[in-house]
Amino acid sequence: MKDVFESGKNHSTKPIRIYRIIYPVLIGALVVGYVMYRDFDPRAFALVSFARYTFLWILAAFSCMVVRDVAYMIRVRLLSGNRLDWRQAFRVIMLWEFTSAVTPSAVGGTSFAILFIHKEGIGVGKSSAMVMAAAFLDELYFVLMFPVIMLAVSWHALYDVPGAEDVVARGLFLFAVIGYGLKLGFLLILSYGLFRNPRGLKYLLVQLFRWRLLRKWRRDVNEVGYDLIRNSIELRNKPFGFWLKAFAATFCSWTARYWVVNVLLVAFWFDHYGWAQHFLLFARQLVMWIIMLVAPTPGGSGFAEYLFAEYLSGFFPAAGLAVVMALSWRLVSYYPYLIIGIWIVPRWLAKHFGKK
Repeated sequence: MKDVFESGKNHSTKPIRIYRIIYPVLIGALVVGYVMYRDFDPRAFALVSFARYTFLWILAAFSCMVVRDVAYMIRVRLLSGNRLDWRQAFRVIMLWEFTSAVTPSAVGGTSFAILFIHKEGIGVGKSSAMVMAAAFLDELYFVLMFPVIMLAVSWHALYDVPGAEDVVARGLFLFAVIGYGLKLGFLLILSYGLFRNPRGLKYLLVQLFRWRLLRKWRRDVNEVGYDLIRNSIELRNKPFGFWLKAFAATFCSWTARYWVVNVLLVAFWFDHYGWAQHFLLFARQLVMWIIMLVAPTPGGSGFAEYLFAEYLSGFFPAAGLAVVMALSWRLVSYYPYLIIGIWIVPRWLAKHFGKK
């Protein structure tokens, strides 16, 4: 671990495996192709309306993702005490999103984010505390919003799938509860470690690295733990206004991401949806992201498209259009990070680890 953090330009690293980029695209394409083959109906496309404002709404969908990333950049700068400039914040967020796109949903890019931030000139302990604080804010968003959604929307409206048996709704609810439980548990551990007992969190990390596969990094983790304690105390002493700003950025980021689908619906069916349906669609997307926590594929690829096409099918005039919208959603919110990663990751690796 120490070698990874402290290595300079004279060290080499393994080349990027192109299959890590091809796999999520291929998995997603296969699932989309299967669902389109199953539900394809040429007459359904007659229900799609293209008007002069369609392009503007599609542009607005991409703008939602820009808002999301800018909000994340604001948050990471805030957590760093503005030690990261805007260019560095952009690199960190793009690298973070790229690794999230090519790793399973349960892993995400958080595991690598400490390294990304550290290589931008932030100490390992400070980087660890920043990533933990960011994870705390993300989980807090879900932990707070899920009960609000459950209270505001009826159970059947939230989980019923058109044409499916009631057992499907119960299964979706079970997955959502499991995902919520995992997020709540993670939030409690982070809260305890960051604000109550950072020494206890250090102890847990050291015990984790007693495992044979991780034992050789145990001494380095012990040193990182001491840095983490010091920086956790710094975060704990931050004023309420600091956390309010950080959570506001988090709220804007996740909410903007969910509104991508709503905006795409408006682009093609401008007059068909009222505010109540838009709120229900927003609610179902939040539930969908919690369910996607159990997705084993890189970036939830394949699983996300299939879940979208099935779970949100009731919002589209015809079943065949749901998978087309799923593909459009992923083209806006997922695949751009793969493209940006292809451009930015090799340059970043060459700068920090050498060109080999």
